[in-house]
This record gives sequence, C-alpha cells and structure tokens, in this order.
Amino acid sequence: MTRLTARFWIDAYLMRLRGLDIPAFIVAHGDDDAGSVLVKLNRLDGQATLYQRSYNLMEDTRSWAILEQGQEADVDAVIARQRDHDPDVWVVEVEDRAGRHMLDQPGLA
Repeated sequence: MTRLTARFWIDAYLMRLRGLDIPAFIVAHGDDDAGSVLVKLNRLDGQATLYQRSYNLMEDTRSWAILEQGQEADVDAVIARQRDHDPDVWVVEVEDRAGRHMLDQPGLA
C-alpha cells in the first residue's frame, strides 16, 4: 500500500478545514515526505488537546489518539518536547471554540 506524504496529507487536511471555515495553520514544518504529524486543537479558552497518529499493530489500524489535554501552556510544553526529540515533526494548530478537528472524518481518520 502506498503511503501519503506528510505534506500531501496536511495540505488536504487544511483544505478540508478551510471548506468548513475552521481556522488552521502550520506551526512547525516537518519533513515533507515522512514527518510525523501532531494536531493541536485550540479551543480559544485556554484549553487545548494534542492529537498524534497511533498505530495498533495487533489490529493493523491507525487512529488519532490524544497525546495531551488540558491547559494550553501544558500542551505547548509537550509539543516543544516532541520537537526537541523529533525535528521532522509537523505541528498543525486548529482553532475552534466548538472543538471541531475533523480527524474522525472519512479520509482523515
């Protein structure tokens, strides 16, 4: 199975969010081909949730899992540690008071 590049997936994700008038932007540009992706959902009230793609080896499935949730400053600290550990990581920030991130939608899940 052919894998999508990180850049292709992010461009498609941002386009889908823009189509729903959900503001989102790239906070950190990782490796275009193979960088991992973190998605920060900023609820604009001081709270945030950080999602990462996880792989279930037993079931051979991929899904978005919560890496950190809580105060935005705490989520930002986790992002900083992840970037120190992996400079190729992408970070996309989604800003939506209603908490919409669309990661559970077909084609993104």
